[in-house]
Amino acid sequence: MQAVIAGIEYYLPEKTLSTEELSAAYPEWSVEKIDVKTGIHLRHIAGPAECSSDMAVCAARKLFDTCICAPEDIDYILLCTQSPDYFLPTTACLIQDRLGIPRNAGALDFNLGCSGYIYGLGLAQGLVTSGQASRVLLLTAETYSKFLHPLDRSVRTIFGDGASATLLSGKELPRPVIGPFVYGTDGSGGPNLMVPAGGMRRLRTHDTAVAVEDAAGNVRSQDNLYMDGAAIFLFTLDAVPQSVMDLLGKAGLALSDIDLFVFHQANMTMLEHLRKRLGIPPEKFCLALRDCGNTVSSSIPIALKHAAEERSLREGALVMLVGFGVGYSWGATLVRWTCPDNAV
Repeated sequence: MQAVIAGIEYYLPEKTLSTEELSAAYPEWSVEKIDVKTGIHLRHIAGPAECSSDMAVCAARKLFDTCICAPEDIDYILLCTQSPDYFLPTTACLIQDRLGIPRNAGALDFNLGCSGYIYGLGLAQGLVTSGQASRVLLLTAETYSKFLHPLDRSVRTIFGDGASATLLSGKELPRPVIGPFVYGTDGSGGPNLMVPAGGMRRLRTHDTAVAVEDAAGNVRSQDNLYMDGAAIFLFTLDAVPQSVMDLLGKAGLALSDIDLFVFHQANMTMLEHLRKRLGIPPEKFCLALRDCGNTVSSSIPIALKHAAEERSLREGALVMLVGFGVGYSWGATLVRWTCPDNAV
């Protein structure tokens, strides 16, 4: 049995934050400057009481509504999130109950950011090919907006909230249609993209909630997300091209053999630098962040869904997926696209 992507759906919160609203909040930044720098015009923001599980459930229900599968068909739930409902219990367990997925299904959370979808595909494929599961529901859900200080324009212009649901189904095929995989980890870069307080290392207190202004004019507290944009940019320019070359070498392919490249939708400036450095033609490079922003682990499945809807993906197309970011963590894989109607 081989794992195939049988269907993808996603959910974006109703509330939005437009570039015009951000420009009004940051008078020194024009609408044009924000749009050009980020490539993002609209970000979806989770409501005050809307959590990752709520969004993941909405995405999963959209998937079930396509009739590609039903809750009772699922035998494993994988949830990628860095903003769980609680420290414990596991959010995936709560989702199992809310969706009515059978009690003999496995369920777990894994804490990864922008590389999470690649890792999730690797985990799901391993479950299917080893016979541990036949229908895996891979969920991604993130409410990064709850970590952001409203006066920190270094991150508020970029991140949006969202969730995705991917069905990975076992199918008898002569060879894998997902893989090979390459992974990478460099924990020394952890402090460059971090929420310093709130975990067991540093509990939230009155002191951690005190906001201060940095040299660039960004305001945040220890309870908020901190990002060293320059360090992240340099890491990405080093790790991503190397990962692409390593994956091509592992698969015995050339760059020209790839039909579509779907990278983590970080921001336009970073994506364009990566595309040009690798020599990827614009028509083979997927961009899907203008109306949702950087949705962390959900950005790749959202982009894949857009590509499928825009008919950029044909049956049998070879797609390279590359995720990179917080951790530092990165990963890449190949997917031989199978149209959902033929996948299950």
